[in-house]
Amino acid sequence: MNSERTRFYRDKLNGKIFGVCAGIADYTGVDVLWVRLGVVGLTLMGMGFIPVVYFAVGVFAPIKPGYLYGDRQEQKFWQGVRQSPGRTARQVRARFRDIDRRLADVEAFYVSSNPRLSDEIERLR
Repeated sequence: MNSERTRFYRDKLNGKIFGVCAGIADYTGVDVLWVRLGVVGLTLMGMGFIPVVYFAVGVFAPIKPGYLYGDRQEQKFWQGVRQSPGRTARQVRARFRDIDRRLADVEAFYVSSNPRLSDEIERLR
């Protein structure tokens, strides 16, 4: 998983300060509001290192490129790849099996209703 779509980026476009919470939300698929509330809650509960870590990530993490996702569906796909690559691979295989089955159904329909086409396909095999 070395694709640039599976890396962590700061999301300056949707971010408030450095875009770290928006980047975490984009990386995990969690709503950015919950990430921000979590950071504030952890800070108020006495974890004083959270702002230091936030600042360090804000300084060192790369900014998310604008061309990273084509649309919302592609963004959801890559979030799924980051969360569970094995499950995503199974889903892609299942989609291809479904497409293959549907194409076989279309081929069977056209071949059964057209004997000339059926003969030509048989000659090609």
